Amino acid sequence: MEHGLDDYTQDGTVDLKGKPVLRSKRGGLRACFFVVVYEVFERMAYYGISSNLVVYMTKKLHQGTVKSSNNVTNWVGTIWLTPILGAYVADAHLGRYWTFVVASVIYLSGMSLLTLSVSLPALRPPLCKDANVENCKEASTLQLAVFFGALYTLAIGTGGTKPNISTIGADQFDDFHPMEKAYKLSFFNWWMFSIFFGTLFANTILVYIQDNVGWALGYGLPTIGLVISVAIFLAGTPFYRHRQPTGSPFTRMAKVMVAALCKWKVSVPNDPKELHELDLEEYAKAGKFRIDSTPTLRFLNKAAVKTGSTDPWMLCSVTQVEETKQMLRMIPILISTFVPSTLIAQINTLFVKQGTTLDRQIGNFKVPPASLAGFVTLSMLVCVVLYDRFFVRIVRRWTKNPRGITLLQRMGIGLVFHIIIMITASLIERHRLSVARQHGLVEKGGQVPLTIFILLPQFVLMGTADAFLEVAKLEFFYDQAPESMKSLGTSYSTTSLGVGNFISSFLLSTVSHITKKHGHRGWILNNLNASHLDYYYAFFAIVNFLNFIFFLGVIRFYVYKAEVSDSMEVLAEELKGMRLREPNQVSAP
Repeated sequence: MEHGLDDYTQDGTVDLKGKPVLRSKRGGLRACFFVVVYEVFERMAYYGISSNLVVYMTKKLHQGTVKSSNNVTNWVGTIWLTPILGAYVADAHLGRYWTFVVASVIYLSGMSLLTLSVSLPALRPPLCKDANVENCKEASTLQLAVFFGALYTLAIGTGGTKPNISTIGADQFDDFHPMEKAYKLSFFNWWMFSIFFGTLFANTILVYIQDNVGWALGYGLPTIGLVISVAIFLAGTPFYRHRQPTGSPFTRMAKVMVAALCKWKVSVPNDPKELHELDLEEYAKAGKFRIDSTPTLRFLNKAAVKTGSTDPWMLCSVTQVEETKQMLRMIPILISTFVPSTLIAQINTLFVKQGTTLDRQIGNFKVPPASLAGFVTLSMLVCVVLYDRFFVRIVRRWTKNPRGITLLQRMGIGLVFHIIIMITASLIERHRLSVARQHGLVEKGGQVPLTIFILLPQFVLMGTADAFLEVAKLEFFYDQAPESMKSLGTSYSTTSLGVGNFISSFLLSTVSHITKKHGHRGWILNNLNASHLDYYYAFFAIVNFLNFIFFLGVIRFYVYKAEVSDSMEVLAEELKGMRLREPNQVSAP
């Protein structure tokens, strides 16, 4: 049976053998099912570890507040930075699918070793019931080597899976097909909605098992779940659309910058047609897209000025220059997301430590402090549904934008929520400390007679902020990256979280050190009742406000990249037609 041109995808996707794929046979929602199911289990595994890691390090490895918190944020920071390497390997060498498969094996190895390290008594220090961890025996060098070796092996594995799995999912939709483009606009909303079911399970069931049944089972279950999820992903292989590796994005960008610098004295012609560019046929054969020249970052246009040399380090095509511009234009936006990412780091560190000082008893049930992170998930799930099902439909009637509001506007709303979160957290902590003083619990520490649920507002607000900032951030960096650098673009969003965690470690250590000078007690101590986390959170509120001002300045000069197809315009026209038809449908007999 012969197939017409419209039966094949038009976005350059192929099968694993490099052959064009039929739209009806591969991709779409069916292929996304296998991808999303994997991510549900993977998030269960990751958050099953990270949510309660500070508790394990404190109670089992006998580390103090600052040391355990920094160990968590340093590891999480590494988790979110290694995707840069994974994106490079995928875009330059192996492709997204094979990079993901190889990284999954490494990920499973790390999870298995970690489960072993928490299961064998010889791989952890002896049990200590002293409230002051400084009086407990520390973990040996071998015990720490096995434990942290497992954690960082796992981090290398996620470096290959994280930037590629969401990109593989988004690749299942053809930008040139209006209906598939419509699905793609909602993909990241429902992607976040689906994967946070895994997060919710980890923050409730798994942390309860870890605190009350045992760490071996608490880590063993997500390891088994990860094995199942990799098997499900592999089962979906016949249905996937793939993009072939297009060479190192870093090398292509470096060539543009070197060529522009070498020709810094050369004038850029007024007519963009005089710049060097390849024929459309060459791009079509390679499954790539040609991009027209833009006036932004005009200095880089010098790389495409013809001077007689054809050396690739001296002469670049207009498309190559524009791809570099697109990646560079996103960097100021990326920088503006570092500060809010430091707040996310507090969920699994200081927020959890606060919970350990409060009354967690509900009848015969004791609430695990890390389980409050489940309310971040619940809040986000509810907000994502409301946003996608109601907010977008209502707002786009006025904005005429299929997304409702722009991605940067959505991120801006999330940044405002982050300011509110830290003000709220500071006020709640101030109240907790006042109650501790009233009951004489400052010096000796101990449980404050307040329910752990007084912390709920800061957790719920964090989920609301994530529904705006984190979802928009993931979609923004994927959407605005050039077609041949999507994995690298996606890694920008993980880089934001990685840098944010390292900033959190730096700030926690620095503030702790500075506030202890000149005989002062300090803001962050092992005894939280004698600490001043309320000051620390207020400091964060101020930093986030200044960051929001920076963000407003940055977005004034940001220029969205041009669509590679007219599918957005077609979709907008279809939405307009639907609005025009609605009154007629109502008045019809």
